[in-house]
Amino acid sequence: MYEKLELLINGQFRQGSEGKSEPVYNPATGEVLGALPHASKADLDEALAASEKAYKIWRGQTALSRQKVLEKACRILEDRFDEVAENLTKEMGKPLAESKLELGVAIDVIRWYGEEGKRIYGRTVLPRMAGIAQTVRKDPVGPVIAFVAWNFPALNVVRKVAGALAAGCSVIIKPSEETPGTAIAIARALVEAGVPDGAVNMVFGVPAEVSEHLCSSPIPRKLSFTGSVPVGIHLQKLAAENMIKCTMELGGHSPVMVFEDGDIEKAAKIAAAGKYRNAGQVCVSPTRFFVQKSVHGKFVDAFVSEVDNLNIGDGMDDGVTMGPLIADRRIDVMDGLVQDAVAQGANLLRGGSRLNRPGSFYAPTVLDNVSDDARIMNDEPFGPVAPIDSFASVDEVIARANRLPFGLAAYAFTEDPALIARLKEDVETGLLAVNSTVVSVPETPFGGIKHSGYGSEGGIEGLEAFLTTRFVSETY
Repeated sequence: MYEKLELLINGQFRQGSEGKSEPVYNPATGEVLGALPHASKADLDEALAASEKAYKIWRGQTALSRQKVLEKACRILEDRFDEVAENLTKEMGKPLAESKLELGVAIDVIRWYGEEGKRIYGRTVLPRMAGIAQTVRKDPVGPVIAFVAWNFPALNVVRKVAGALAAGCSVIIKPSEETPGTAIAIARALVEAGVPDGAVNMVFGVPAEVSEHLCSSPIPRKLSFTGSVPVGIHLQKLAAENMIKCTMELGGHSPVMVFEDGDIEKAAKIAAAGKYRNAGQVCVSPTRFFVQKSVHGKFVDAFVSEVDNLNIGDGMDDGVTMGPLIADRRIDVMDGLVQDAVAQGANLLRGGSRLNRPGSFYAPTVLDNVSDDARIMNDEPFGPVAPIDSFASVDEVIARANRLPFGLAAYAFTEDPALIARLKEDVETGLLAVNSTVVSVPETPFGGIKHSGYGSEGGIEGLEAFLTTRFVSETY
Protein backbone atom coordinates (compact mmCIF):
# COMPACT_ATOMS: atom_id res chain seq x y z
CA MET A 1 0.00 0.00 0.00
CA TYR A 2 1.25 3.47 -0.89
CA GLU A 3 1.52 6.00 1.95
CA LYS A 4 -1.65 7.91 2.84
CA LEU A 5 -1.04 11.45 1.61
CA GLU A 6 -1.72 14.13 4.20
CA LEU A 7 -0.43 17.41 5.55
CA LEU A 8 1.07 17.55 9.04
CA ILE A 9 0.14 20.71 10.91
CA ASN A 10 0.39 21.19 14.67
CA GLY A 11 0.69 17.47 15.33
CA GLN A 12 -2.31 16.48 13.17
CA PHE A 13 -2.23 14.62 9.86
CA ARG A 14 -5.05 15.97 7.72
CA GLN A 15 -6.25 17.26 4.37
CA GLY A 16 -6.01 20.87 3.24
CA SER A 17 -8.75 23.23 4.36
CA GLU A 18 -9.73 24.21 0.80
CA GLY A 19 -9.85 20.70 -0.66
CA LYS A 20 -7.23 21.29 -3.36
CA SER A 21 -4.98 18.41 -4.41
CA GLU A 22 -2.83 17.02 -7.21
CA PRO A 23 -2.10 13.47 -8.41
CA VAL A 24 1.15 11.68 -7.60
CA TYR A 25 2.43 9.35 -10.34
CA ASN A 26 4.67 6.33 -10.55
CA PRO A 27 7.19 7.42 -13.24
CA ALA A 28 7.89 3.81 -14.22
CA THR A 29 4.28 2.98 -15.06
CA GLY A 30 2.29 6.20 -15.21
CA GLU A 31 0.02 4.82 -12.46
CA VAL A 32 -1.63 7.38 -10.16
CA LEU A 33 -0.46 6.55 -6.64
CA GLY A 34 -2.64 8.99 -4.75
CA ALA A 35 -4.01 12.51 -4.39
CA LEU A 36 -1.76 14.94 -2.53
CA PRO A 37 -3.53 17.68 -0.56
CA HIS A 38 -2.46 21.30 -0.90
CA ALA A 39 -2.15 23.63 2.06
CA SER A 40 -4.17 26.84 1.87
CA LYS A 41 -2.79 30.16 3.15
CA ALA A 42 -4.79 29.58 6.31
CA ASP A 43 -3.14 26.17 6.70
CA LEU A 44 0.27 27.73 6.24
CA ASP A 45 -0.49 30.37 8.84
CA GLU A 46 -1.54 27.64 11.25
CA ALA A 47 1.72 25.82 10.62
CA LEU A 48 3.70 29.01 11.23
CA ALA A 49 1.93 29.68 14.52
CA ALA A 50 2.37 26.07 15.61
CA SER A 51 6.05 26.20 14.71
CA GLU A 52 6.59 29.34 16.77
CA LYS A 53 4.83 27.86 19.80
CA ALA A 54 6.53 24.47 19.54
CA TYR A 55 9.96 26.03 19.20
CA LYS A 56 9.75 27.38 22.74
CA ILE A 57 8.82 23.92 24.01
CA TRP A 58 11.33 21.90 21.98
CA ARG A 59 14.31 24.16 22.62
CA GLY A 60 13.55 23.93 26.34
CA GLN A 61 14.07 20.19 26.34
CA THR A 62 17.50 18.80 27.10
CA ALA A 63 19.74 17.65 24.29
CA LEU A 64 19.54 14.14 25.73
CA SER A 65 15.75 14.10 25.60
CA ARG A 66 15.80 15.34 22.01
CA GLN A 67 18.28 12.61 21.09
CA LYS A 68 16.03 9.96 22.60
CA VAL A 69 13.11 11.12 20.43
CA LEU A 70 15.24 11.06 17.28
CA GLU A 71 16.59 7.61 18.15
CA LYS A 72 13.06 6.31 18.63
CA ALA A 73 12.10 7.70 15.22
CA CYS A 74 15.04 5.81 13.72
CA ARG A 75 13.82 2.56 15.22
CA ILE A 76 10.29 3.14 13.96
CA LEU A 77 11.64 3.68 10.44
CA GLU A 78 13.78 0.57 10.74
CA ASP A 79 10.67 -1.42 11.67
CA ARG A 80 8.94 -0.11 8.52
CA PHE A 81 12.05 -0.18 6.36
CA ASP A 82 10.85 -2.37 3.49
CA GLU A 83 7.49 -0.63 3.19
CA VAL A 84 9.00 2.86 3.12
CA ALA A 85 11.73 1.84 0.66
CA GLU A 86 9.20 0.29 -1.71
CA ASN A 87 7.07 3.44 -1.67
CA LEU A 88 10.19 5.51 -2.35
CA THR A 89 10.81 3.44 -5.48
CA LYS A 90 7.18 3.72 -6.55
CA GLU A 91 7.13 7.51 -6.41
CA MET A 92 10.71 8.25 -7.54
CA GLY A 93 11.47 5.33 -9.84
CA LYS A 94 14.96 4.41 -8.67
CA PRO A 95 15.82 0.71 -8.24
CA LEU A 96 14.72 -0.77 -4.93
CA ALA A 97 18.33 -1.45 -3.95
CA GLU A 98 19.09 2.28 -4.32
CA SER A 99 15.97 3.17 -2.32
CA LYS A 100 17.06 0.90 0.50
CA LEU A 101 20.52 2.41 0.45
CA GLU A 102 19.08 5.94 0.56
CA LEU A 103 16.70 5.13 3.40
CA GLY A 104 19.50 3.49 5.37
CA VAL A 105 21.66 6.59 5.00
CA ALA A 106 18.70 8.80 5.95
CA ILE A 107 18.23 6.86 9.18
CA ASP A 108 21.97 7.20 9.85
CA VAL A 109 21.66 10.97 9.37
CA ILE A 110 18.82 11.22 11.91
CA ARG A 111 20.78 9.10 14.38
CA TRP A 112 24.01 11.04 13.86
CA TYR A 113 22.36 14.44 14.30
CA GLY A 114 20.58 13.24 17.43
CA GLU A 115 23.87 12.17 18.98
CA GLU A 116 25.79 15.23 17.82
CA GLY A 117 23.11 17.49 19.29
CA LYS A 118 24.41 16.43 22.71
CA ARG A 119 27.75 18.00 21.79
CA ILE A 120 26.72 21.58 21.10
CA TYR A 121 29.39 23.47 22.98
CA GLY A 122 29.98 27.11 23.80
CA ARG A 123 33.20 28.40 25.32
CA THR A 124 34.62 30.62 28.06
CA VAL A 125 36.76 33.59 27.02
CA LEU A 126 39.29 34.82 29.59
CA PRO A 127 38.57 38.46 30.50
CA ARG A 128 40.98 41.38 30.28
CA MET A 129 40.01 42.60 33.74
CA ALA A 130 39.09 40.96 37.03
CA GLY A 131 35.46 40.61 37.99
CA ILE A 132 34.17 39.75 34.52
CA ALA A 133 32.94 36.42 33.15
CA GLN A 134 32.72 36.06 29.36
CA THR A 135 30.93 33.19 27.63
CA VAL A 136 30.04 32.33 24.06
CA ARG A 137 26.75 30.46 23.64
CA LYS A 138 25.48 28.32 20.77
CA ASP A 139 21.69 28.47 20.76
CA PRO A 140 19.08 27.22 18.28
CA VAL A 141 18.47 29.78 15.57
CA GLY A 142 14.65 29.57 15.80
CA PRO A 143 11.81 28.24 13.67
CA VAL A 144 13.05 26.83 10.35
CA ILE A 145 11.45 26.61 6.92
CA ALA A 146 12.82 24.13 4.39
CA PHE A 147 12.18 23.23 0.76
CA VAL A 148 13.65 20.17 -0.95
CA ALA A 149 13.86 18.53 -4.37
CA TRP A 150 12.39 15.21 -5.51
CA ASN A 151 15.50 13.20 -6.37
CA PHE A 152 16.23 11.90 -2.84
CA PRO A 153 12.83 11.80 -1.10
CA ALA A 154 14.24 10.51 2.20
CA LEU A 155 17.74 11.97 2.41
CA ASN A 156 16.85 15.49 1.29
CA VAL A 157 14.15 15.67 3.96
CA VAL A 158 16.11 14.33 6.93
CA ARG A 159 19.14 16.53 6.25
CA LYS A 160 16.86 19.49 6.98
CA VAL A 161 14.53 18.09 9.61
CA ALA A 162 17.01 16.09 11.69
CA GLY A 163 19.53 18.93 11.77
CA ALA A 164 16.91 21.43 12.85
CA LEU A 165 15.44 19.18 15.54
CA ALA A 166 18.84 18.17 16.93
CA ALA A 167 19.75 21.84 17.33
CA GLY A 168 16.49 22.55 19.19
CA CYS A 169 14.62 24.22 16.33
CA SER A 170 11.11 23.63 15.06
CA VAL A 171 10.67 23.15 11.32
CA ILE A 172 8.13 23.54 8.53
CA ILE A 173 9.20 21.54 5.50
CA LYS A 174 7.74 21.41 2.01
CA PRO A 175 9.01 18.25 0.30
CA SER A 176 8.54 17.80 -3.42
CA GLU A 177 4.97 17.29 -4.56
CA GLU A 178 6.24 14.57 -6.91
CA THR A 179 7.68 12.37 -4.13
CA PRO A 180 5.68 13.08 -0.95
CA GLY A 181 5.00 9.61 0.44
CA THR A 182 8.50 8.98 1.78
CA ALA A 183 8.57 12.35 3.52
CA ILE A 184 5.19 11.72 5.12
CA ALA A 185 6.38 8.33 6.39
CA ILE A 186 9.35 10.07 8.04
CA ALA A 187 7.02 12.66 9.58
CA ARG A 188 4.80 9.89 11.00
CA ALA A 189 7.83 8.27 12.63
CA LEU A 190 8.85 11.56 14.25
CA VAL A 191 5.36 12.24 15.58
CA GLU A 192 5.04 8.72 16.96
CA ALA A 193 8.48 9.07 18.53
CA GLY A 194 7.30 12.02 20.60
CA VAL A 195 8.17 15.22 18.78
CA PRO A 196 5.90 17.93 20.30
CA ASP A 197 2.90 19.11 18.29
CA GLY A 198 4.08 21.75 15.84
CA ALA A 199 7.80 20.98 16.13
CA VAL A 200 7.57 19.34 12.70
CA ASN A 201 5.05 20.56 10.15
CA MET A 202 4.85 19.21 6.59
CA VAL A 203 3.01 21.09 3.87
CA PHE A 204 2.49 20.80 0.12
CA GLY A 205 1.12 23.06 -2.58
CA VAL A 206 2.15 25.22 -5.52
CA PRO A 207 5.86 25.67 -4.71
CA ALA A 208 6.12 29.38 -5.49
CA GLU A 209 2.99 30.19 -3.52
CA VAL A 210 4.06 28.18 -0.47
CA SER A 211 7.60 29.55 -0.38
CA GLU A 212 6.54 33.17 -0.85
CA HIS A 213 3.95 32.93 1.91
CA LEU A 214 6.30 31.29 4.40
CA CYS A 215 9.19 33.64 3.62
CA SER A 216 6.99 36.69 4.06
CA SER A 217 6.25 35.75 7.68
CA PRO A 218 8.35 37.24 10.52
CA ILE A 219 8.33 33.87 12.33
CA PRO A 220 11.00 31.83 10.45
CA ARG A 221 14.61 32.60 11.34
CA LYS A 222 16.24 30.05 9.05
CA LEU A 223 15.66 28.83 5.49
CA SER A 224 17.29 25.69 4.10
CA PHE A 225 16.85 24.78 0.44
CA THR A 226 17.91 21.97 -1.87
CA GLY A 227 17.19 22.55 -5.55
CA SER A 228 18.12 24.51 -8.65
CA VAL A 229 20.29 27.62 -8.81
CA PRO A 230 17.55 29.95 -10.17
CA VAL A 231 15.08 28.92 -7.46
CA GLY A 232 17.78 29.25 -4.80
CA ILE A 233 18.56 32.80 -5.90
CA HIS A 234 14.84 33.64 -5.84
CA LEU A 235 14.43 32.24 -2.32
CA GLN A 236 17.45 34.22 -1.09
CA LYS A 237 15.78 37.40 -2.28
CA LEU A 238 12.56 36.50 -0.48
CA ALA A 239 14.44 35.60 2.70
CA ALA A 240 16.36 38.88 2.64
CA GLU A 241 13.16 40.82 3.26
CA ASN A 242 12.98 39.35 6.77
CA MET A 243 16.74 38.81 7.30
CA ILE A 244 16.23 35.03 7.35
CA LYS A 245 19.51 33.10 7.58
CA CYS A 246 19.94 30.71 4.62
CA THR A 247 21.63 27.50 3.61
CA MET A 248 21.60 26.86 -0.13
CA GLU A 249 22.40 23.41 -1.57
CA LEU A 250 22.08 24.11 -5.27
CA GLY A 251 22.94 22.50 -8.59
CA GLY A 252 26.30 21.48 -9.95
CA HIS A 253 28.00 20.23 -13.09
CA SER A 254 30.65 17.88 -11.75
CA PRO A 255 33.85 17.41 -13.75
CA VAL A 256 35.53 13.99 -13.85
CA MET A 257 39.27 14.14 -14.57
CA VAL A 258 40.82 10.84 -15.65
CA PHE A 259 44.62 10.93 -15.78
CA GLU A 260 46.85 8.51 -17.66
CA ASP A 261 48.58 7.12 -14.56
CA GLY A 262 45.33 5.86 -13.00
CA ASP A 263 43.61 2.48 -13.22
CA ILE A 264 41.56 3.27 -16.32
CA GLU A 265 39.19 0.29 -16.24
CA LYS A 266 38.49 0.84 -12.56
CA ALA A 267 37.93 4.54 -13.21
CA ALA A 268 35.41 3.74 -15.96
CA LYS A 269 33.57 1.28 -13.75
CA ILE A 270 33.32 3.71 -10.82
CA ALA A 271 32.47 6.70 -13.02
CA ALA A 272 29.72 4.86 -14.91
CA ALA A 273 28.14 3.61 -11.69
CA GLY A 274 28.14 7.16 -10.36
CA LYS A 275 26.82 8.64 -13.60
CA TYR A 276 23.81 6.35 -14.00
CA ARG A 277 22.88 6.09 -10.32
CA ASN A 278 19.32 7.39 -9.92
CA ALA A 279 19.29 7.75 -13.74
CA GLY A 280 21.73 10.63 -13.40
CA GLN A 281 19.28 12.64 -11.31
CA VAL A 282 21.81 13.50 -8.60
CA CYS A 283 23.20 16.96 -7.84
CA VAL A 284 26.71 15.50 -7.43
CA SER A 285 26.41 13.18 -10.43
CA PRO A 286 29.52 13.03 -12.64
CA THR A 287 28.49 15.14 -15.62
CA ARG A 288 31.55 16.33 -17.59
CA PHE A 289 34.12 13.66 -18.39
CA PHE A 290 37.66 14.78 -19.27
CA VAL A 291 40.09 11.98 -20.15
CA GLN A 292 43.80 12.39 -20.87
CA LYS A 293 44.44 11.83 -24.58
CA SER A 294 46.78 8.86 -24.16
CA VAL A 295 44.07 6.80 -22.41
CA HIS A 296 40.97 8.37 -23.96
CA GLY A 297 40.09 5.43 -26.21
CA LYS A 298 40.69 2.86 -23.49
CA PHE A 299 38.46 4.74 -21.05
CA VAL A 300 35.65 5.19 -23.58
CA ASP A 301 35.64 1.50 -24.47
CA ALA A 302 35.51 0.47 -20.81
CA PHE A 303 32.84 3.06 -20.02
CA VAL A 304 30.61 1.94 -22.90
CA SER A 305 31.01 -1.67 -21.77
CA GLU A 306 29.64 -0.70 -18.35
CA VAL A 307 26.70 1.07 -19.98
CA ASP A 308 25.91 -2.01 -22.08
CA ASN A 309 25.53 -4.01 -18.87
CA LEU A 310 22.91 -1.70 -17.34
CA ASN A 311 19.45 -3.24 -16.85
CA ILE A 312 16.77 -0.59 -17.42
CA GLY A 313 13.30 -1.02 -15.99
CA ASP A 314 10.79 -0.60 -13.18
CA GLY A 315 12.75 -0.18 -9.96
CA MET A 316 10.53 -2.76 -8.26
CA ASP A 317 11.70 -5.52 -10.63
CA ASP A 318 14.60 -7.79 -9.68
CA GLY A 319 17.95 -7.01 -11.27
CA VAL A 320 17.07 -3.49 -12.48
CA THR A 321 20.04 -1.13 -12.22
CA MET A 322 18.53 2.05 -13.70
CA GLY A 323 14.98 3.30 -13.49
CA PRO A 324 13.03 6.07 -15.25
CA LEU A 325 13.35 9.82 -15.16
CA ILE A 326 11.01 11.53 -12.73
CA ALA A 327 8.58 12.66 -15.46
CA ASP A 328 8.16 13.02 -19.22
CA ARG A 329 9.21 16.68 -19.09
CA ARG A 330 12.79 15.54 -18.48
CA ILE A 331 12.86 13.45 -21.67
CA ASP A 332 12.51 16.55 -23.84
CA VAL A 333 15.43 18.10 -21.95
CA MET A 334 17.62 15.05 -22.62
CA ASP A 335 16.70 15.02 -26.32
CA GLY A 336 17.57 18.69 -26.66
CA LEU A 337 20.97 18.29 -25.04
CA VAL A 338 21.89 15.25 -27.13
CA GLN A 339 20.75 16.77 -30.41
CA ASP A 340 22.68 19.97 -29.71
CA ALA A 341 25.88 18.04 -28.90
CA VAL A 342 25.65 15.93 -32.05
CA ALA A 343 24.99 19.02 -34.15
CA GLN A 344 28.25 20.44 -32.79
CA GLY A 345 30.27 17.39 -33.79
CA ALA A 346 29.91 14.97 -30.86
CA ASN A 347 29.78 11.24 -31.57
CA LEU A 348 26.71 9.44 -30.20
CA LEU A 349 28.02 6.07 -29.00
CA ARG A 350 25.01 4.78 -27.08
CA GLY A 351 21.42 5.78 -26.42
CA GLY A 352 20.15 9.20 -27.33
CA SER A 353 16.42 8.55 -27.30
CA ARG A 354 13.40 7.66 -25.24
CA LEU A 355 12.82 3.95 -24.66
CA ASN A 356 9.74 2.51 -26.34
CA ARG A 357 7.90 1.37 -23.20
CA PRO A 358 5.45 2.78 -20.66
CA GLY A 359 6.92 5.23 -18.19
CA SER A 360 9.44 8.06 -18.43
CA PHE A 361 12.43 6.03 -19.56
CA TYR A 362 15.43 7.43 -21.42
CA ALA A 363 18.24 5.25 -22.74
CA PRO A 364 21.58 5.56 -20.95
CA THR A 365 23.51 7.75 -23.33
CA VAL A 366 27.22 8.22 -24.10
CA LEU A 367 28.58 11.09 -26.20
CA ASP A 368 32.23 11.37 -27.17
CA ASN A 369 34.36 14.28 -28.43
CA VAL A 370 31.95 16.79 -26.92
CA SER A 371 32.95 20.42 -27.30
CA ASP A 372 32.83 22.82 -24.37
CA ASP A 373 30.52 24.90 -26.57
CA ALA A 374 27.82 22.22 -26.43
CA ARG A 375 24.92 22.98 -24.11
CA ILE A 376 25.43 19.77 -22.15
CA MET A 377 28.90 20.99 -21.15
CA ASN A 378 27.36 24.16 -19.74
CA ASP A 379 23.89 23.21 -18.44
CA GLU A 380 23.51 20.56 -15.75
CA PRO A 381 21.86 17.60 -17.55
CA PHE A 382 20.34 15.90 -14.48
CA GLY A 383 19.78 12.74 -16.47
CA PRO A 384 21.50 9.62 -17.88
CA VAL A 385 23.68 11.36 -20.48
CA ALA A 386 27.49 11.24 -20.22
CA PRO A 387 29.51 13.69 -22.37
CA ILE A 388 33.19 12.76 -22.78
CA ASP A 389 36.12 14.70 -24.20
CA SER A 390 39.92 14.45 -24.08
CA PHE A 391 42.56 16.79 -22.65
CA ALA A 392 46.28 17.21 -23.14
CA SER A 393 47.68 18.79 -19.97
CA VAL A 394 46.96 19.20 -16.28
CA ASP A 395 46.69 22.96 -16.70
CA GLU A 396 44.08 22.49 -19.43
CA VAL A 397 41.84 20.12 -17.52
CA ILE A 398 41.90 22.21 -14.33
CA ALA A 399 40.94 25.29 -16.34
CA ARG A 400 38.08 23.39 -17.99
CA ALA A 401 36.92 21.95 -14.67
CA ASN A 402 36.80 25.46 -13.19
CA ARG A 403 35.28 27.12 -16.27
CA LEU A 404 31.66 27.09 -15.08
CA PRO A 405 30.10 29.10 -12.25
CA PHE A 406 29.22 25.86 -10.42
CA GLY A 407 31.32 24.29 -7.69
CA LEU A 408 29.52 21.45 -5.96
CA ALA A 409 31.49 18.25 -6.64
CA ALA A 410 34.48 17.12 -8.68
CA TYR A 411 36.17 13.76 -9.23
CA ALA A 412 39.66 12.71 -10.21
CA PHE A 413 41.33 9.40 -10.99
CA THR A 414 45.10 9.38 -10.48
CA GLU A 415 47.75 7.75 -8.30
CA ASP A 416 50.16 10.70 -8.40
CA PRO A 417 50.48 12.29 -4.90
CA ALA A 418 51.84 15.56 -6.29
CA LEU A 419 48.97 15.84 -8.76
CA ILE A 420 46.42 15.06 -6.03
CA ALA A 421 47.95 17.83 -3.90
CA ARG A 422 47.56 20.27 -6.78
CA LEU A 423 43.96 19.26 -7.43
CA LYS A 424 43.15 19.88 -3.76
CA GLU A 425 44.49 23.40 -4.13
CA ASP A 426 43.30 24.39 -7.58
CA VAL A 427 39.98 22.70 -8.36
CA GLU A 428 37.15 25.04 -7.35
CA THR A 429 34.67 22.73 -5.66
CA GLY A 430 33.03 22.17 -2.31
CA LEU A 431 33.46 18.39 -2.57
CA LEU A 432 36.37 16.52 -4.14
CA ALA A 433 36.71 12.73 -4.41
CA VAL A 434 39.88 11.06 -5.65
CA ASN A 435 39.56 7.53 -7.09
CA SER A 436 35.93 7.26 -5.97
CA THR A 437 32.61 9.10 -6.26
CA VAL A 438 31.83 9.11 -2.53
CA VAL A 439 31.48 12.70 -1.33
CA SER A 440 28.90 12.42 1.44
CA VAL A 441 28.43 10.52 4.70
CA PRO A 442 26.44 11.72 7.74
CA GLU A 443 29.45 12.97 9.69
CA THR A 444 30.99 15.06 6.88
CA PRO A 445 29.95 18.47 5.52
CA PHE A 446 28.05 18.50 2.23
CA GLY A 447 27.80 21.72 0.23
CA GLY A 448 29.14 23.73 -2.66
CA ILE A 449 30.76 27.03 -3.58
CA LYS A 450 30.14 29.67 -6.24
CA HIS A 451 26.67 29.26 -7.79
CA SER A 452 26.30 25.83 -6.23
CA GLY A 453 25.34 27.53 -2.99
CA TYR A 454 26.75 28.03 0.48
CA GLY A 455 26.54 26.47 3.90
CA SER A 456 26.75 22.78 4.71
CA GLU A 457 24.52 19.85 5.49
CA GLY A 458 25.98 16.98 7.47
CA GLY A 459 28.83 16.97 9.93
CA ILE A 460 29.25 19.47 12.73
CA GLU A 461 29.02 22.16 10.05
CA GLY A 462 25.49 21.03 9.23
CA LEU A 463 24.44 21.30 12.86
CA GLU A 464 26.09 24.71 13.14
CA ALA A 465 23.78 25.92 10.34
CA PHE A 466 20.83 25.67 12.74
CA LEU A 467 22.60 27.50 15.58
CA THR A 468 23.24 31.14 16.36
CA THR A 469 26.23 32.51 18.24
CA ARG A 470 25.67 34.76 21.26
CA PHE A 471 28.16 36.43 23.59
CA VAL A 472 27.41 37.09 27.27
CA SER A 473 29.55 39.36 29.49
CA GLU A 474 28.85 39.29 33.23
CA THR A 475 30.38 41.77 35.66
CA TYR A 476 30.33 40.76 39.33
